[in-house]
Order: sequence, then structure tokens, then C-alpha cells
Amino acid sequence: MPASSPPRSLYRDTAGGTANYPALSGAHRARVAIVGGGFTGLSTALHLAEAGDDVCVLEAHQPGWGASGRNGGQVNPGLKYDPDTIEAMFGPDLGQRMIDFSYGAPDFTFGLIKRLSIDCEARQNGTIRAAIRPKPAAAVRATATQCKRRGMPVGLLDATAMAARTGTDRYISGMFDARGGDLHPLKYTLGLAAAARKAGARIFGGSEVLSLNRQAGRWVLKTADGSVSAEKVLVATNGYTGDLWPGLEQSLVPVFSAIAATEPLSPTVAAAILPQRPVVYEAGNITVYYRVDAQNRLLMGGRGPMRPIGDASAIRYLTDYALRLWPVLAGTAWTHGWNGRVAITKDHLLHVHEPEDGILICLGYNGRGVAMASAMGNALANRLRGDATTPFPMPISGLKPIRFHRFWPLGVKAAILSGRVKDRFGL
Repeated sequence: MPASSPPRSLYRDTAGGTANYPALSGAHRARVAIVGGGFTGLSTALHLAEAGDDVCVLEAHQPGWGASGRNGGQVNPGLKYDPDTIEAMFGPDLGQRMIDFSYGAPDFTFGLIKRLSIDCEARQNGTIRAAIRPKPAAAVRATATQCKRRGMPVGLLDATAMAARTGTDRYISGMFDARGGDLHPLKYTLGLAAAARKAGARIFGGSEVLSLNRQAGRWVLKTADGSVSAEKVLVATNGYTGDLWPGLEQSLVPVFSAIAATEPLSPTVAAAILPQRPVVYEAGNITVYYRVDAQNRLLMGGRGPMRPIGDASAIRYLTDYALRLWPVLAGTAWTHGWNGRVAITKDHLLHVHEPEDGILICLGYNGRGVAMASAMGNALANRLRGDATTPFPMPISGLKPIRFHRFWPLGVKAAILSGRVKDRFGL
């Protein structure tokens, strides 16, 4: 695919500029080559470079072009499954590491931002998981019970408390986790890239990797105008994964998530919506998520058309839903609408693969990539350096293509329709 600037979005219009890293040209060598210039690739490159390692990043477009520069900006803790379920699936040792790592990822992310002095509007004001009906309310209560038993900073909110926290009376309960928060994702991505380059990482934009082959004991990555010979390779392409490695593209489903953003709200309206500025995502089969940013714009996110969009008119169901939550929004202009791909795996868990010696693959954040990918960068860097002092926090799994993958667009549409029906009738 040809290199291009990030699609128009609120983030692109407010980032104060975009990256312009040069394309790879000629033959290069590095100990580690990273494919993908999003959160995972950049955080890994940063931590490798800070340890004195020789690393280069190859990005098909520019850092932040994909989901890392377009997502909802929510820095949320945890995995899809409850802690007890994770322990049952993976055992007390690995399961506990997964829980500690995923629920601690927001603290890692905000700590990294502070350490690097990245100006990205970061706020650790907490995450609310909101329930509309009894079934999701029971699920939220179960999650809170398990988290509290483990000493996590979470609390249950009843309908009155939810109305006070959100500004709407739609929710019957919710769970507040103080570790969550939000940020400007494109500013964060650009800050990570700048910090990685300052630490010594080489970053190349407009450098799609066209082939990856073993030659004379090293891995050779070829682009249109150059090549990199590396001892080790990390593939971190997430929702924009192609056919670079056999079967990888078929191991996940790229699903479009869309966001609509308002103009800056008036002080009166802004005070009525999420007054303490937590981020919110709804519990259910089809998630709607939202936040109010540092400029008092409301950002509403959720599933959208399975194609690129350029304005909010394409996602009217989100803007109409916002008006249902907060009638005070009547007359407010929706200035931006955009979308991008998130990588969904069959088991809804992050996938880390090592299909051959020197090849490490990490992808499939299932919509939880801001915090998890940031923290995974440190863990992946340690593994690429051969550091065995800290156990790896995630399972290393075999690569398993999804059956009938070629029909994924139809499957996604059917799943979204089914999920919305279930949510509507409380199933």
C-alpha cells in the first residue's frame, strides 16, 4: 500500500503536526527490526534503544497512521475475561501474571508518559464500565467482586452514583477503576516515536515490508527501495496485518471501530457530561465508549461501517445515541467522524507467537491496545534481548488461522446485528 498521511480525524487536526520519517533506502543492518510503527512497535523500539540495542522500525505509512493514531483514547485496565476466568484458563502462575500485567498496564502507560514528558493530554481520572440492564449489571458486579478480592482500586456504583458520574440516568450500575484514564492517542504515538528516535532507534516511514526471508542465518526484510538484515524481527501490525507471514492475516479479524466528535462544548454543557472526566464503556455484546477530552469535546465511539469514513454523518447511530444520553446536546455540532481497524482474535485475547527462531509476533489487542501495547513494548523488548530474569506476562501461542476467514466481512456484520439485538432485549 502506498504511504499516506493519517486519515482526517480530530486527532490529526489537533496534533500540531504529523510525523515525517524518511523512507528506507539502500541496504541496512540492525540487531532487531520491527514491522509496524504503532504503540507496540514504538514502545518496543524505545525500550530496546534505551537498553543500548540496535533497532530499526519499518512503518508502511507514518507512525500513528493506523489504530494507534485513531483510537478512542481510553487507557483501560484488564482483559476481556474476569480474573477468575483467566486463572482457570491459564493456571495460577501464568494466569496471575496476565492479571497483574493487564490491570497494571494503565499505571505503566501513565508512568511512561510522565518519564518521557510526552505532551498528550494524559489524565488518569478512572474508567467506568457501565451497565444498562440486569444481565450486564450482574457481569459488572462479578468483575468488581473478583477485582476487589485481589486488592484492586475498584468500586461498584449504583444508579444514583452512575447518574452523578455520567450525567445520564440510563445506567443501573457500573464499576469504577481508578487506574484508567485517557489521552490524545496521536500525540502520544508521535511522542513515543520521538523518544525512541532520541534514544537511538532508527525509524523509517513509507517503508512497507514486502518480503521477509531467512538468508545466511539472518532475517532480510525488503521494501520497495531498501532492505534490512536483522538477527531478530518483531511483527507488530495488529489490525492492518497483511500476508507478510504465512497464516498470520487469517489468524485475526480486522473490525472497524468508529468515533464521532463534537465541537468544544459550552461550559454549562461540558459540566453536565462526565463532570469528573472518567472514560466510559458500556458492558454488553456491542460496546459503546465515550469520553470528554481536554478541550471539552465529546467523543463517542462504537462499531461502524466496514469501510473508511470521513465525517460523522456516516455514524448517525452514535450521535443520536449521545443525544439520548444527554438531551442537553441538542444543537451541538459534530465536527469529526472517522474510523479504523482493530484486530479481533477468535479467543478475544492478545496473541504472541514465535513461529521460527528470531521471529516474534504480537497482535490482537481486541480494542484494549492503548495501555496493553504500551506495556507490551517493555516485555517484548526484554524477550528480544534474551532477558530471562522477568517471566513473560502473556502466553506464547501457536499460530492458528481462523476457519472460513475469507468470509469475515459477512461474519462481522452478522455478529454486530446479533449483538445489537441481544443488547436491546437484555440477552
